[in-house]
Amino acid sequence: QVLVDQALGSNTTDFDNQTLAVLRGRLVRYLMRSREITVGRSTKDVVVDVDLGLEGPASKISRRQAIIKLKHTAEFHLANEGSRPVIVNGTPVLTGESIILMNNAVVEFSSLRFIFLVNLDLIEAIRSETSKNNLVKTLL
Repeated sequence: QVLVDQALGSNTTDFDNQTLAVLRGRLVRYLMRSREITVGRSTKDVVVDVDLGLEGPASKISRRQAIIKLKHTAEFHLANEGSRPVIVNGTPVLTGESIILMNNAVVEFSSLRFIFLVNLDLIEAIRSETSKNNLVKTLL
């Protein structure tokens, strides 16, 4: 699940208890509320969670450009499924490759630039809960 919101002023750190991360552009911010989201360009035939066309010109962006996933290790991964590279902190991520997305990573899809912001408090709570569950499993 992704909520779309206007990117206004300095509210970039306004996370609630359901938002895992934010992909923040110049005009729009996408609130990531599920462990896996698809990023690309929506058309009448293809629907993606994050429609980059809302941020700006998206004609050079694949319909399914990337998947952002929160792994069980509590790390975010971006997998490029599009025909063009995605640039993360200046590093090209080619088709079929993936990269770990850290907090404050700069992510570029064609000419559209975003900042990836992680809700560190929520991720730490998830990491902590996962450790507890793993400890209980080892004790049983």
